Amino acid sequence: MTDALTPTDAWDPTERVRALSVEMVGWRSETGTDGEAEFTGRLAALMRAIPYFRDRPDHIAVFDSHGTPPRRNLVALVKGRGRRALALAGHFDTAAIDNYRDLAHLACEPDALTQALIADLASRARTEQEERALADLLGGDFLPGRAMLDMKSGIAAGIALLERHADREDREGSLILIATPDEERNSRGMRSLRDALPSLAARWDLAIAGAVNLDATSDQGDGSEGRAAYTGTIGKLLPFAFVVGEPAHAAYPFDGVSTHLLASAILQRVETNTALCDRGGTEVSPPPICLEGRDLRGGYEVTTPERAFLAFNWLYHSWSPSELLDRFRAEVEGGLAAAVSRFEAEAERYAALAGRRRQGKMREPRVLSYADLRALAAEAGGDAALARLDALAADLLLLDNPLEKTRRLVEASVEEARLGGPAAVIGFSSLHYPHTHLDPNDPADRALLDAVEAAQETAARLGSPLTMRDTFLGISDMSFLGHAPDGAETDLVADNTPAPDLVDRPAETPLRFPVVNIGPWGRDYHQRLERVHAPYAFRDLPRILDVLARRFLGA
Repeated sequence: MTDALTPTDAWDPTERVRALSVEMVGWRSETGTDGEAEFTGRLAALMRAIPYFRDRPDHIAVFDSHGTPPRRNLVALVKGRGRRALALAGHFDTAAIDNYRDLAHLACEPDALTQALIADLASRARTEQEERALADLLGGDFLPGRAMLDMKSGIAAGIALLERHADREDREGSLILIATPDEERNSRGMRSLRDALPSLAARWDLAIAGAVNLDATSDQGDGSEGRAAYTGTIGKLLPFAFVVGEPAHAAYPFDGVSTHLLASAILQRVETNTALCDRGGTEVSPPPICLEGRDLRGGYEVTTPERAFLAFNWLYHSWSPSELLDRFRAEVEGGLAAAVSRFEAEAERYAALAGRRRQGKMREPRVLSYADLRALAAEAGGDAALARLDALAADLLLLDNPLEKTRRLVEASVEEARLGGPAAVIGFSSLHYPHTHLDPNDPADRALLDAVEAAQETAARLGSPLTMRDTFLGISDMSFLGHAPDGAETDLVADNTPAPDLVDRPAETPLRFPVVNIGPWGRDYHQRLERVHAPYAFRDLPRILDVLARRFLGA
């Protein structure tokens, strides 16, 4: 067996992968649309036309994931000797096409879009980003289109690799391709696939020993950063602080405490605070940043608002959810304490200026978890209060905005618990994306790392060096594929996430196997100028994956 392609290896997948990519880009599949629901049937038909699957229709499995009409997962198997299998995974849902504006009708027609974008960019003054795009398109190495980069060219590379494996009469091990919906929203496709995979593996008598996620990366340079194998993925939580003040008339500001003062003190402590960056391997996570900050009053009054809501996007590499929530609690407590201290000092100064005696002092601020708040609601209103909260959660099930859903549920819980200020309720307001990483001392992880290293040799020979990186920086399905979450941490996240549908509840016995991400690279994904680097995506990437698969499967 050789670990790398030799110069005599004549396999050139370029035209096949390009054709597959263009065809699938032409099937519009924006997240949440009927096109997303229809995509799986089209992909299944494409796969069944391949000779291997035409002769073995039972080696394609399609099953429902979620939604109406149902979004469906597809799994395709090329069986080889033994039970050992490598999975290739990709999502087929896409960002919307609205930002193509006048070229929206061409967003899914890559060749026509190329010419239209060149004409548009050449006809007017350009930004630096647009200058680069024009040069890329004129040079011929980049192909645009919605999801050409993110990530239908990755799925196309996976299909080509299955065909390559099927052509080997004496193939060792099995390859499976997994195609899922909903990655751009809540990874419901991959999460349902994860739960169905154990029974599917048993049906096909497979031992899935590893996986390659085929998601795309961005590189505004020469591709040296985009051509990467990621041995882990970043985690994401979205902690919130629901802040409760004490309203006061504007003429008597010290009769209460403004929720804006309290919330702004929290915001100042958390927003882009680099002391809250996590580390993993050689990577440093970005600091938390506020995605939403608002008071909850709907109209005009000269009374200060009582309640405000803050939500922070917080990416992490190594912490557990409980550790992150503890750090968040400390910042919220510090912010409230500082705000109340400042408020009291100003109240004393104002009393002195006005020649009055300061009447009373503000209560010590409280910080509660959402689990604490729900317990208070039960204490105040009994089972009836919890039933009302659960009914509201059911009514909000189809609401697509996780932050609004969370706000409304926490506000109702505050009402049921009769919570007064100054106080803050903390918890989580979106789906938890766990971080993952490979351990080089674990034999299963080491086997996949060895296969990646073999692929690096091939990449270097092809003139497309492949770097090894610790962390894929975008949230992705990689958080759920092959991942076995900690039960205690899952319970903590569930107890402190107001919206039950934003809680991931994995099956009791998910398969555990190592996963790396190796996919196409390009520029400006999700944007009007989204484009893939064609020579790498269509030619080099499939060859690199072929070497990785052969090494991993023992061929």
